[in-house]
Amino acid sequence: MGSLNPNLISADLTVIMNEAVELARRYMKRNVYPELMLFVLLQHPEISARRLIDVFIEKRGTDLEKLERQTRNAMEARNDPNGDLDFLMTSGQKFPLSKQMLVALDEALSIAQSIGEVYIDSDHLLASLTDRRLGTGALLQQNGITEGPVLDLLGGQPASKRRRDNTSGGTSIDVVAEARVGNLRAVHFREDLLRDMINILSQSVHKHIVLVGPDGVGKRTLAYSLALLITEGKGPVGLEKFVQIDEKAYLDNSVEAMQSGVMRAQGGILFVPHIHRFFGGPAKAEFPKAGQNLQKAFLGYDPIIICTTTQAEWEGRVNKVSAISEHAQVLRVPEPTREETLEILQVMRPHLAGDYAIEVNESALHTAVDLAKRYIGNMPLPRSAEHLLHRAAALVSMNNQQHLAFKPQLQDNILDAEDVTLAAAQMTGIPVSKLDADERTKYARMVEHLHERIVGQNDAVLAVSRAVKTARVGLRDAKRPIGSFLFLGPSGVGKTELARALAEFLFGSEDAMLQIDMSEYMEENTVSRLVGAPPGYVGYEGGGQLTDRVREQPYIVVLFDEVEKAHTRILDIMLQVLEEGRLTDAQGKTANFSESVVILTSNLGAHNLQTSLIDEHVRETVMEDVRSHFRPEFLNRLDDIIIFHPLDDEHLREIMELLLAQEMRIARERGLKLQFTEKAIAWMLDQNDNPELGARPLRRIIQRYVRETLADFLLGDTLPPDATIVIDAKRDGLKFAVK
Repeated sequence: MGSLNPNLISADLTVIMNEAVELARRYMKRNVYPELMLFVLLQHPEISARRLIDVFIEKRGTDLEKLERQTRNAMEARNDPNGDLDFLMTSGQKFPLSKQMLVALDEALSIAQSIGEVYIDSDHLLASLTDRRLGTGALLQQNGITEGPVLDLLGGQPASKRRRDNTSGGTSIDVVAEARVGNLRAVHFREDLLRDMINILSQSVHKHIVLVGPDGVGKRTLAYSLALLITEGKGPVGLEKFVQIDEKAYLDNSVEAMQSGVMRAQGGILFVPHIHRFFGGPAKAEFPKAGQNLQKAFLGYDPIIICTTTQAEWEGRVNKVSAISEHAQVLRVPEPTREETLEILQVMRPHLAGDYAIEVNESALHTAVDLAKRYIGNMPLPRSAEHLLHRAAALVSMNNQQHLAFKPQLQDNILDAEDVTLAAAQMTGIPVSKLDADERTKYARMVEHLHERIVGQNDAVLAVSRAVKTARVGLRDAKRPIGSFLFLGPSGVGKTELARALAEFLFGSEDAMLQIDMSEYMEENTVSRLVGAPPGYVGYEGGGQLTDRVREQPYIVVLFDEVEKAHTRILDIMLQVLEEGRLTDAQGKTANFSESVVILTSNLGAHNLQTSLIDEHVRETVMEDVRSHFRPEFLNRLDDIIIFHPLDDEHLREIMELLLAQEMRIARERGLKLQFTEKAIAWMLDQNDNPELGARPLRRIIQRYVRETLADFLLGDTLPPDATIVIDAKRDGLKFAVK
């Protein structure tokens, strides 16, 4: 025996049939039959079948209580033989359908297909139950519900007469009808954009609208706000419906789904999110066959099409479709401002509180906007702030459930700024202490913070700090990077270390740094590794090493190491980043560098820097080498060119002490205590045979004489608890002893 195809019935009808199975078991019936289904349909006032019955109650005086009583009696008395088909329940169990139930479902499918629907919904089944071949036909007829009027209500009648308000289970949904019965949440009205939209809809030509903007700026919400205006009778004259096709219907049969949506939206608006999915040929389009029917709809104005897409997809795919470009107008939807986002979150606030059974503090909204704007740069406002609030609300809700609470001592029912900060730390990986720090206090001690890691480069630290502070208080071009610097100096003097320290200070982690070795980009064709390969080349879909990372993590330090070795085409790309603060990859996607720091390092002129005193003469000599290599327009776009001087013995000693302090921290994390004597430090510094390489040899010395020797020492002896390993020096090397 086979099973009923679950893709033939809507989500509503699936729920109803599962309930019918439970009812059949309660009454010890061996299958699901029409009378049983009718009784269950009557118990659900929210579904489309019951709403059809409400029309008969209102217009023909049908007595609902009488109908329910008669249906119950017929259900209890009925026994119908099994058909050759089972219903597959959501639990995975199978339950037989009766012969008459198969007739009802077959007729319901014919009715659905005749009006262009993909699924059998509850109203289609009700129409089939009026058939005289079924026991329910006479029962419904006695109560004034007959086949002809039901089919009329399902046909081409206006929505105000038809009362057919599908839920998400059907092929499409009329958002206006859903709003009238309270099934649509309130949304924020962006009045300027709404006015522009209504102005276009009120024209006699070019009335279709393409909403263009980044994903997450509120294009769909803008469209829904128009539907709410129509619900209140304040929309454009003559538009009574706002229809959206269910996404699952596209997957089942995109052509029929589009046909059904266009048919149902006549007299109103058909809303099509992500319209680019229907165009671009079989290689790109998700639903290319449905695109033909959509193009035909653009050639007329009944229904009017409102659709959404991004700028890249509009230029790459949609604008090339003449039926759209010649009959539609583009309305650009920008990212809302901080103030607009707060207004959007205020509308969202009661829904958030209701969904998670919590209270939402005003401070949570302000913190969500600030942290989302600064740290969740891979998506725009308001979506980033909404995601952050949902994450924080879930944390508060979890903490109030004993079996899920991660901090029972902090249980409360209020979502506040602290909860949002914790959620942001989880989403971004930035420590809570960094997110929570007061901005003014943080930047006031920027120099001191950098000097905790950078030794001997006072001029460099001061120059970087000044530029970053200036940018942070808003005294910069908003589209350009926070700072752009060229670091000059010999190897091992702290150029890369300063970049790491800056990433840790600004963005909370050294991981917020992308280091690109420009010696790997000496050939012209290597540009594709940064921004992606052009169409038709291998790796085209993969994006670029630079653009992908910055889109994913816009708060980042980008370090181009040994930039003088890069091909001139790479420098042209950097010029665009420095001047415009953005870069478009081979797929047309834009990476925004306005919240990043760009650092270039170079060894140009390093042979002139073998001195601890950098005067104007030395600086000018170095700059002559730099100007002979880089074009003036490139150098003029940098915020500062910073020269690092060689490290003297005292600087090297300070760096050695910093590195050994780091070794002691690592050892402590593993339960070991290390102590270095002054003799040990002096001995290790004496092993530096290449002082011209700066601090780099020091790490190798620690690796060879401390880590490797310590490993042998630990393997050869068992340490007592709380023991301290003292590292001293003799003439022939380091000595390890337990204290």
